[in-house]
Amino acid sequence: MNSKYIKENSNDVVFNLEYNSERQHLIIPEYGRHLQKLIDQATAIEDDVERNKVAKYIIQVMGSLNPHLRDVPDFQHKLWDQLFIMSDFRLVANSPYPIPSREVLQLKPDILKYPQNFPKYRYYGNNIKYMIDVANKWEEGEMKNALVKVIANHMKKSYLSWNKDTVKDDVIFEHLLELSDGKINLTQSSEELLNTTDLMRTNKRVSNKIMPAGQPKIAPNKPLKKKPFIKNNNQK
Repeated sequence: MNSKYIKENSNDVVFNLEYNSERQHLIIPEYGRHLQKLIDQATAIEDDVERNKVAKYIIQVMGSLNPHLRDVPDFQHKLWDQLFIMSDFRLVANSPYPIPSREVLQLKPDILKYPQNFPKYRYYGNNIKYMIDVANKWEEGEMKNALVKVIANHMKKSYLSWNKDTVKDDVIFEHLLELSDGKINLTQSSEELLNTTDLMRTNKRVSNKIMPAGQPKIAPNKPLKKKPFIKNNNQK
C-alpha cells in the first residue's frame, strides 16, 4: 500500500503540531513565516554564487509584497537592509548597498531636552527666548533695533493670545528686559508697539486659518415661514 494513503494516528498528529509560541521569533512579522524560513535557508547555503542568487530572488519576493512602495526613493535599499536584518545579520551576500550593522540598528536616539528655564512667562514660548538670545549677540545698529522691535511686537501678540485684555507697552518692555538679562532696555524708549486692536485682529485671522478644512460653519436656525393659505375658488 502506498505510504501516502496510510491513515495517521490522530494522537500523533496532535502531539506533532507546531505552535507559533514555540517557533522562532519573527524579526519583521509583516513578511510572514514563510519568507523568514526562506531567508534562514538562504543563510545556510554554503555556495556563494547560489546564495547570492537566492538573495536576489528573495528581494524580488519582498518587492512583490509591497507593490505600492516601488516608486518610493531608495526602495531597493530598504529591502536589502530588511533582508540582512531578518537574517539576524548572518547572511553573507553581495549587496549593491552598504550592509547595515547590528550596532547602528540598536543605537538609541538622543534624549530630547525640554527647556523649562522661564516658566514664569510660558505664554511667550521658548522661541521668543531664542530670538532674544540671538539679538543679544548682534552688534548695535539698525538690524538689531529692527529685530528687537519685531520681538517686542511678537511678545505683545503672544500676551494678548493668552490674556484678551489690553496690555501696556511698558509691561512688555519690562518682560523683555528681564528675559534679556538686562541687555535689551526699552523702558526709557519712546518706541510704540503695534496697536492692540490690530494684533487681536491678526490673532483672530490666524485662528480662522487653523480651522480644519472641510469643517462646515454652523449657521443659526431660522424660523420657518408659513406660507399663507390661498383658497382656490375654482374647486367645487
